[in-house]
Amino acid sequence: MAGHSHWAGIKIRKAAQDAKRGQVFSKISKSLVSAVRQGGTNPESNLKLKCAMDRAREANMPKENVERAIKRGTGELPGVELEELLYEGFGPGGTAFIVEAVTDNRTRTAAEIRHIFEKGGGRLASTGAVSWMFRQRGLFIVERNSLDEDKLLETVLEVGAEDLQAFDDAYEVYCQPRDFDGVKKGLEAKGFKLSASELGWIANDTVDLDDIQSCNVLAFLETLEEHEDVQTVYGNFEISERQSNTA
Repeated sequence: MAGHSHWAGIKIRKAAQDAKRGQVFSKISKSLVSAVRQGGTNPESNLKLKCAMDRAREANMPKENVERAIKRGTGELPGVELEELLYEGFGPGGTAFIVEAVTDNRTRTAAEIRHIFEKGGGRLASTGAVSWMFRQRGLFIVERNSLDEDKLLETVLEVGAEDLQAFDDAYEVYCQPRDFDGVKKGLEAKGFKLSASELGWIANDTVDLDDIQSCNVLAFLETLEEHEDVQTVYGNFEISERQSNTA
């Protein structure tokens, strides 16, 4: 696949999450509730729940918060009905975005997401207008440090991943969604420390942006991610290391 690094974008997202931890916990709670209602309480057979619990651990979400969200999902505790939604749209500079959301009011959320796109100089698109530019993959980030690339490549092939890309500060390992849990366990069992792991949308190709366009896109991205119902945002733009460090 193309040699575009997704690690810079993930670092920006993590920095934003660290700055707004209370909002992050609320979003993760929604994803936990939704995952349990769809697939039950066993993370070994419910990949969405497994990923949501991983997010909770990475965000240092208190165990009691996780347990409370799971009980809301099973109905042991009262809670609102939640629905998972996927929005596709175009942002500044000819960029394309996929937005994953969990909401208790699809009409309100759709109107608010549409407003964010239009205010940012973009527009919401119909289903399929953007998603064809992406593919769903599992992504794992392994920071380079003094890591032996040959050893990692051998492990990647052994645990069932499909691709490895080397960048200046990290390796990115990709797999099919169905292999996500097995690849994650395999990498960790071999002693590789994962800086990030997620099941999401990977752009087939990326848009190169100048400095002004980059600033506009990053501001637009931040506004989207601040929305209380938005879980994750994926874009097809290239972020330079300098831009990611100043974001």
